[in-house]
Amino acid sequence: MGNQIHLTYFFLLLSFIITGSGAYAHPDFTKLFVFGDSYVDTGNLEKGSQPWKEPYGITYPGKPAGHFSDGLVFSEFIAAWMGIQPPTPYRCRRWRPIEHGMNFAYGGSGVFDTFEPNMTVQIDLFKQVLEEKLYTQDDLNDSIALVANSGNDYAAYILKGGSLQGLPFFILSVVTQLRWNLQRIHNLGVKKIVVMEIQPLGCLPAFAMPDSYEKCNDTVNLVGKLHNGLLTVAVDELNLESDESAFVRLHMYDAFMSAIKKHEDETGISDTLRPCCTGITSNYSCGDVENGEKKYNVCTDPSSAFFWDGIHPTQAGWNATYSVLRSSTSNPFQREFWGSF
Repeated sequence: MGNQIHLTYFFLLLSFIITGSGAYAHPDFTKLFVFGDSYVDTGNLEKGSQPWKEPYGITYPGKPAGHFSDGLVFSEFIAAWMGIQPPTPYRCRRWRPIEHGMNFAYGGSGVFDTFEPNMTVQIDLFKQVLEEKLYTQDDLNDSIALVANSGNDYAAYILKGGSLQGLPFFILSVVTQLRWNLQRIHNLGVKKIVVMEIQPLGCLPAFAMPDSYEKCNDTVNLVGKLHNGLLTVAVDELNLESDESAFVRLHMYDAFMSAIKKHEDETGISDTLRPCCTGITSNYSCGDVENGEKKYNVCTDPSSAFFWDGIHPTQAGWNATYSVLRSSTSNPFQREFWGSF
């Protein structure tokens, strides 16, 4: 059954490579190592957690599979561009093939202690895998590391009672730690490190709900803008130090904004920030069940929605974001990432 799942994955992702927005297989890179959170996690959380509950996975593979979406997540689109199957989750490394790399991301993770193993722990696991000789230096020379830091640190900061006055300093500390993490991955031998900007947090349904999902929260979006500004400086510094432009920053903020607008124009839906899957009340979330009774509602067609739940895009939302990144000639994703290899 495991091989059938991977074969299905391969042909599904191959269709993205053939029919996607300018997508193609890239033979120079044969392995993908993934670090981060739920935007790139493909099954590291234990079964019984949210992404292993119905209706997650309803679009693909048709049942819960550990993805925080109705289907594919962003790391799988990167694997498609590379022409490989998605890298095996670290949790499944003992019984699934690992020739295409490994995914160390955990939904809920941050660079500091948040809700799941932080990025330092994930890199420790990567180091351990290398010490076990599961990959050679030649493997690392042909690999890409994808790094996501999508806001869990800031959610944990607020939940722990962090002040608004202290938030700018905390953002600086997050980016500083992220910079160190990127450098450490490079020091372990990976030649190309791709780090995702933070998305417009104020456009997530959780923050757009007070305005009936009709507009983003501009105040919350300031957090992402400051984070990304500091990340730009950090990546530039790392490239100056490495003398090989090893670090690439993906403009996820602009891509999200453009993809959301494009989705709205194509569907004609004014409340495009409304998620497909919601709890029946504010006390419940997507996937919640109480006494055997579902406490959530799911839209009729997930492909018509940009967001799956209060935080995560649908497979269609990720596809739209990926397409914007691939097609924008002014975007570093096109110029520095696709064009530099």
